[in-house]
Amino acid sequence: MSGRSGGNDDGASTRAFFFPGQGSQQVGMGKALAEAFPAARAVFDEADAALGFSLSRLCFEGPEAELTLTANAQPAILTTSIAALRVLESETELRAGVVAGHSLGEYSALVAAGSLRLADAVRIVNLRGKFMQEAVAPGVGAMAAILGLSRADVEAACAEATGDGEIVSAANFNGAGQVVIAGHKAAVDRACVAAKSRGAKRAMPLAVSAPFHCALMQPAADRLAAALAGVSFAPLAVPVVTNVEAAKNQDASRVRDLLTRQVTAPVRWEESVDAIAVMGVTEAIEVGAGRVLAGLVKRIAPSIQMYGASDPTSMAELVGAPVARVPAIEVRHG
Repeated sequence: MSGRSGGNDDGASTRAFFFPGQGSQQVGMGKALAEAFPAARAVFDEADAALGFSLSRLCFEGPEAELTLTANAQPAILTTSIAALRVLESETELRAGVVAGHSLGEYSALVAAGSLRLADAVRIVNLRGKFMQEAVAPGVGAMAAILGLSRADVEAACAEATGDGEIVSAANFNGAGQVVIAGHKAAVDRACVAAKSRGAKRAMPLAVSAPFHCALMQPAADRLAAALAGVSFAPLAVPVVTNVEAAKNQDASRVRDLLTRQVTAPVRWEESVDAIAVMGVTEAIEVGAGRVLAGLVKRIAPSIQMYGASDPTSMAELVGAPVARVPAIEVRHG
C-alpha cells in the first residue's frame, strides 16, 4: 500500500478503517506517535483538556492497574486511535470509504466519520465506562469465551443455563470460532459446562470487571442515554457499520439510539466484517493500539488485506514497506 500517491485517494471506496475496543490498552500506547507527530500530540492535549486530567500521562506511563480501569481504558483507547487517525490523515493520502469499531471502537469510528467531536467522545466514553462498571456489583456478573462452537450451539447452551432469575447470553460474535458470553456468574459457569458438552474446544472465564453487552447492563444503558441526550451528532461523511445491526448507517439521527442499544446488545463483529467485505472492501487498516482486530478480520474475510497504524514504524510501512504479520487470535469483549 502506498499512501503518497498524490491527489485524491482513488482507493478509498475499497478501503475500511477498523477501530479497536477495550482490551487493547497497554502502557506506552500512543507515546511514540505523540513524540513524532504534532497531529498526534494535539489529540492527546485535547483529550486531557476535555477530561480535566492527564490521560496522556496515563497512556504513556501508566500505572497499568489505573489504565485498565474501564472508565480510563475506554477514553485511552479512543484517544490513541484518533491520534493514529490524525497522523494517517496528515501524513498520507489514505482514506476510508467505510469505518467500523469493536464495541467502544464504534465511538472512534464516529469521530473518524466526522459525526462526533473528539472532546465529546472522550467525555462520553469515560462516563460509559463508569456506568458499565457501576451497573453490576463486583462478583455478580462474569464473561467467558467459548471457542470452537457454532453460534447456534452457544445460544442453546446459554438458553439451557438461564433460569432461577439468572441470565446469560452471547455478548460478542467475534468470528474465527469465538463467541463471548456474559451474565450472572453462576449462569455463565453453567453455560460453559453446557458448551463443553456440545463440543466446544474451550470455555474460558475472562478477567473482566463487568458483564458487558448483556441485559445486566440496562442500568448503564439508561444512564448513557441521558448523557447522550446532550451530545450533538453531525452528518456522517462516510458510513459506520454498527455493532447492533451489522449494517452501515449514515443517518446522524439514528446514532444516539444505536449507541444506547449497543450497551446491552451483542457485538456482531463477524457479521459486520462480512458486510464490509460484501461492499467490495479489499484492504483495511486497524487504526490504534494493537493488532487484535487484524487477526479476527483475516479469519473472517481473508479477501481483506489487513494493515496496522499504531506507531511511527507502522505508519512508515503504510507508505511502502512490508506489513507486519497478523498475530495469533486474542479475545475481544468490551
